[in-house]
Amino acid sequence: MPLLDEILNYNESFVEEKAYEPYQTSKLPDKRMVVVSCMDTRLVELLPRSMNLRNGDFKLIKNAGAIISHPFGSVMRSILVAVYELNADEVFVIGHHQCGMSSIEPQKMIGHFKERGVSNDTINTLKHSGVDLEKWLSGFKSVEESVRNSVDMVRNHPLLPDDIPVHGLVIAPDTGKLDLVVDGYDR
Repeated sequence: MPLLDEILNYNESFVEEKAYEPYQTSKLPDKRMVVVSCMDTRLVELLPRSMNLRNGDFKLIKNAGAIISHPFGSVMRSILVAVYELNADEVFVIGHHQCGMSSIEPQKMIGHFKERGVSNDTINTLKHSGVDLEKWLSGFKSVEESVRNSVDMVRNHPLLPDDIPVHGLVIAPDTGKLDLVVDGYDR
């Protein structure tokens, strides 16, 4: 059975049995916080449990490496929506040890693009349009440094209120231990 069919079949019984009821909550986060974290599968349940967070407590934004790479990109927009429209009063940027973004090789990934059918013409067009694929695909050497950079981008954003603490942490994906990198209260 294809994965989509498996999911839709399960979902039908999930709805019929009202299994959604324990997860019902409002769109506003009870703990008034927004978390930017990596999309790593090990963090899906571990991260909220390690922080004593439940469904409805926080807004969660996930991307590769928990990297906020552009002050006017979709991650920063989501943070601002959480603050201005959804009552978030604090921002947490949480990277993790053993992150795949610490070992990503842009040239290797471009090779994967080609293997999957992306043409050299497309890659060259992007380069000539000013897209630096290698820079765009680059990760980081130090997760702590990456978290600091993302915290700085958020903290210094011209549209973020000065009274919003922006914290930076790193989680161990094997134990859930959180290490503080930036205390947003110390500004």
